[in-house]
Amino acid sequence: WAAPFEIGDEFGGLGYPAQMPEDAREILLKYRDRRVGGEVEGGSTTIAVIATDAVLTKAAAKRLAISAHDGFARAIWPTHTPADGDLVFALATGRSGIELGADAAIDLFAASGATMARAISRGVHAATPAAGDLFPVWSSR
Repeated sequence: WAAPFEIGDEFGGLGYPAQMPEDAREILLKYRDRRVGGEVEGGSTTIAVIATDAVLTKAAAKRLAISAHDGFARAIWPTHTPADGDLVFALATGRSGIELGADAAIDLFAASGATMARAISRGVHAATPAAGDLFPVWSSR
């Protein structure tokens, strides 16, 4: 789902599929579906951190976390279900000294969603199974 945000070949350089997989519309959830590991409570939770060196107010940090959360929906389907415990923490070091005006805020918040989608997709693409792993990884498909 995050193919539009790929830079170079960080997700394998495959781009969009010529045809969507037959199961693309199926709602597969680890906690309830035996085909993907079966009945593991909390199995759909995603926790992330988005960070910037800009100076952010508490309200701007909250907005950064919200906009980064949009990246979940760009990279994971389904997302935001009642079974999810999804959470994004926002951090701002202020090291750059840059305070956000309206234009910079728009740019930062837009980039945060794309950055989160890329980070999730890179993790999926790079994941390798652990010994005895019950859940499939992309490279095992």
